[in-house]
Amino acid sequence: MSIPRMAKRLSAVQAPVMGVMADLIRQHPGTISLGQGVAHYGPPEAVVRAVNKYIRTPAAHGYGYGTGRHQLRQALRRKLVAENNLSGDFEVVVTAGSNMGFLQAVLAITDPGDEIILLAPYYFNHEMAAGIADCRPVVISLGGDFLPKVETIRAHITPRTRAVVTVSPNNPTGVVYSPALLKAINGLCAERGIYHLSDEAYEYFTFGKSIHYSPGATPGSSSHTISLCSLSKSYGMAGWRLGYMALPPHLLPAVKKIQDTNVICAALASQHAALAALEVGPSYCHQYLDGFNEVRLLVLNRLATLGSKVTVAPSEGAFYVFLDLYSALSSFEVCERLVREYRVAVIPGSTFGHERPSIRIAYGNLQKEQIAEAMDRLCTGLGAIL
Repeated sequence: MSIPRMAKRLSAVQAPVMGVMADLIRQHPGTISLGQGVAHYGPPEAVVRAVNKYIRTPAAHGYGYGTGRHQLRQALRRKLVAENNLSGDFEVVVTAGSNMGFLQAVLAITDPGDEIILLAPYYFNHEMAAGIADCRPVVISLGGDFLPKVETIRAHITPRTRAVVTVSPNNPTGVVYSPALLKAINGLCAERGIYHLSDEAYEYFTFGKSIHYSPGATPGSSSHTISLCSLSKSYGMAGWRLGYMALPPHLLPAVKKIQDTNVICAALASQHAALAALEVGPSYCHQYLDGFNEVRLLVLNRLATLGSKVTVAPSEGAFYVFLDLYSALSSFEVCERLVREYRVAVIPGSTFGHERPSIRIAYGNLQKEQIAEAMDRLCTGLGAIL
């Protein structure tokens, strides 16, 4: 008896790297992880109290409206206008994490064989989403400053292009795109009649003189800009799986179909948690930023001791540092040796579509003392391996 095959398009989609690294870490007890991109703190206490009360009510255990509770959508709209300066006509859809929002956006705007432009190193789930939707990711490899060039993007647009994806502050590099650059990319999308997919999950995490800019704030952008946001990082709520998207009204009917088929609605308890978090406000995240910056500087200072063996991206946002390695080994081979021999885990740059040997360091999930020990292990390991 023959075994039915799975879809061919999924054979080309990479395996989730976090699971691969988690298995490796479990095989080597005592490993410190610099891999998972989460904040070290949990949600505000007011969120916990609100959810504990809510789940004892009958309303928590039924279905909700597909695009999200009206009260939450209105609160998110107010936030997007007041903080992100979004203008024009847009709709808000509550999703089970911004990853789900991205996949739904791709499904809503593409047909099989269409193209999505990704800037490498890209966020790996974006590349995976394009493949799952049977689209072709068109990958533009960025230079040493990890900043895209508008004319290079223009040169890669074809009649099949449906969107350009930007992530700022960036995962995996920590680079923050300037308002001028994002406006220019957004303007190019408007000129060519394609969408700008803007991933803004790390909007509250900027350091030094860097600032976050939402392309949806650009005048005339509301008809072609899809903004993807999340409460996972800023409010320490990764496990609650609650994100949201601001999208042009003409896409809402398509997104409603996809969401109803995919998940029906984001979990009502998570939506209640999100509303409570918004009532606390972004000051909750801001109180941790000085501590994050101290850790960021510690990481960068320790990496500087490696000298010419590495090149470090100019990380001024999110909680990542990305570095090129001067090594004959592949990205994964370096990561595997770091776990096996030095008990420290990072993510291989190849996962993010980066051609050169490289790694991503995530420092958000650890306190300063733990980071110091992890960086000692990492720099000792890289010093010996490279």
